[in-house]
Amino acid sequence: MFRKFAGKFPCTPRIVAGHVVNWPHMEKILYAFVDVYSVAMSPDKKRIACGLYDNTIQMWDIETGETLYPLLQGHKNTVMSIAFSPDGHRIVSGSKDRTVRVWDVKTGEALGSPLQGHADWVWSVAISPDGKHIVSGSDDKTIQVWDMETGKAFGAPLQGHVAAVLSVTISPDGKRIVSGSRDNTIRVWDMETGEAFGGPLQGHAGAVRCVAISLDGKRIVSGSQDKTIRVWDMETREALGAPLQGHIDQVTSIAISDGMRIVSGSLDQTIRLWDAKTGMALGSPLQGHTGLVLSVTISSDGNRIVSGSFDRTIRVWDADNIMSNVPFAALQNHIDTINSIAISPDGRRIVSGSDDRTVRVWDMETGRALVGPLRGHTHGVQSVAISPDGKSIVSGSGDNTIRMWNGETGEALGVSLQGHTGWVRSVAISPDKKYIVSGSDDGTVRVWDIETGEAYSLSGHSDWVRSVAISSDGHRIVSGSKVWDMWTHQALSTPLRGYTGGVLSVAISPDVSRIVCGLKDMTIRMWDMKTGEPLGVPLQGHTASVKAIAISPDGNRIVSGSYDKTVRVWDMKTGEAVGPPFRGHTEFVMSVAISPDGKRIVSSSGDKTIRVWDIDFSNRYPPFEVPPICFSSNLIHALHSPASFLEDSESETPAPFPLPFRMNEEGWIVGPKGRLLFWIPLTLYSGVMDALGSILVISGNAVQLDLSRVAHGTSWHRCREQY
Repeated sequence: MFRKFAGKFPCTPRIVAGHVVNWPHMEKILYAFVDVYSVAMSPDKKRIACGLYDNTIQMWDIETGETLYPLLQGHKNTVMSIAFSPDGHRIVSGSKDRTVRVWDVKTGEALGSPLQGHADWVWSVAISPDGKHIVSGSDDKTIQVWDMETGKAFGAPLQGHVAAVLSVTISPDGKRIVSGSRDNTIRVWDMETGEAFGGPLQGHAGAVRCVAISLDGKRIVSGSQDKTIRVWDMETREALGAPLQGHIDQVTSIAISDGMRIVSGSLDQTIRLWDAKTGMALGSPLQGHTGLVLSVTISSDGNRIVSGSFDRTIRVWDADNIMSNVPFAALQNHIDTINSIAISPDGRRIVSGSDDRTVRVWDMETGRALVGPLRGHTHGVQSVAISPDGKSIVSGSGDNTIRMWNGETGEALGVSLQGHTGWVRSVAISPDKKYIVSGSDDGTVRVWDIETGEAYSLSGHSDWVRSVAISSDGHRIVSGSKVWDMWTHQALSTPLRGYTGGVLSVAISPDVSRIVCGLKDMTIRMWDMKTGEPLGVPLQGHTASVKAIAISPDGNRIVSGSYDKTVRVWDMKTGEAVGPPFRGHTEFVMSVAISPDGKRIVSSSGDKTIRVWDIDFSNRYPPFEVPPICFSSNLIHALHSPASFLEDSESETPAPFPLPFRMNEEGWIVGPKGRLLFWIPLTLYSGVMDALGSILVISGNAVQLDLSRVAHGTSWHRCREQY
């Protein structure tokens, strides 16, 4: 689509660096404003219906994203399950109020009285292919078949499960019912007689949360609390192959297309696509939801997926792009939270450690991967450090061990250092390169002899040790609120006082006169190294816990990273913030470091990216001067005349620094007065170069945009013109 129209619209944003291999998986986000328990797609793929926590049902136009009709009201408790009739004219819903209801799709009106008979929550509903029967599964351990027209129960309840029936579905020929239960089993029933076909299907180690049947009726697919998906032969009732594994939490919803694609939703907040025949995962997990995913559905042709979540959104995904839109160079980038970073003494390399269990080395200028991934840890890497000569890397992990690596080749040096009985949260290397200091969840600090691997334990903490630092003269260790003598291993003076909440990060000034800590209480505090007395007042500005602290080589500035997703710079002497916060990360800032020349800040985040910032950016654009709107490391690509956004403003005073623009929750870049500038797909934003202080973004898909020719404001209609 872009290639087709780009030539006709030259005055629009252009990609000048990075890559977008294909359009993002996510097509749109619909906001329900309450938890979404169930979703369904109409047979013509034009409507979405969702069952909501507030007892209502909402319908949406799948193309425009607009709501259709007022909320469908009638249930007296959460709507747990939704289904469209085969002709698309009716919706059936099941609720915690123990009833099943039928609704007219065109009018949104309830048809008849609620179907009553279950003695507990109705977890799941399904409609027969001929549209004549409804099947419901309940917490009362039974399955009930209903007549769609009369609303009367068809025969006696189907009994056999010994725990709640969490899911029901009907075979394409309408002859069989398949049910999944909290008793960890699946059962197959004769629709006409209500008799069970043989014994239960056993294999799951947890509740069977969801079941589906392939469109040829030959296979059953089940998802479970045990985090796996299983495929079964309908006739033999035998499991086909090994369980499908990939989700890291309960599988809550399953759907299958006519192309034998399985789609699954999970409490791990992701959606996955699988090949039903081979059991292979197709592409990478679909990520975007920030809450539990309770319901998914897929169109019969397999082109679209719809998901509903406790994040109060319904999301529409393009299933066709999943195979083709695997991030380029995915093997070269972290795929999980980046917990720690360090900069080499020459300022040329960045080392990072991630929850993906790897350590990686990057070029500071280009962002190119130089070494790695360094593999060996069996749990997330929590901390990394570089030796003073830059030749060695040390990493601490959630596997309770410390590892050493050759900084040039990435090869492991010796065996892992073992002794901690909890996660190793922080590591540091002494200036003489002879010792490693580590802090752990086991409440201890350990000093390791690099040559022998022997350790001395410093005990005294009553809680996790989240951060350690060694003074530049090598004589002092700071761990949380305690200061230790490096050589005697004795605690010096009393613990640091004058704060509330835990210490998340520590740093020592280059002249060894001050200790700086980032705290859970959202502040930064300083203490005198010799006396242990607090210095000045707390540094306030962050709106969440301060996870990371670094001090510039000249000792004049403090840099902090916070769970509020920002990086801040502070004046060490005055305690005042230097300029506004650096914004760009879309998740918690986990670590910060400052280059040896003091000109750059490096930060890492839960958004899986590393960002490099110009520490003096704010000095170039003082208050009330409009900085450039730029998504490139080269300001030649900035939007021309950004102040034109303000020309017709009601106020004569320009908008205050730093943001003449912002990104809204749908991905639009919004100028002053709420004007929409252009749209960046949400799935790409964490890797887009935001040049408000940013020099480089290291991610799986770093993109830079040229806005220099973009027609905007009152000249938007010139987007087709050449100039």
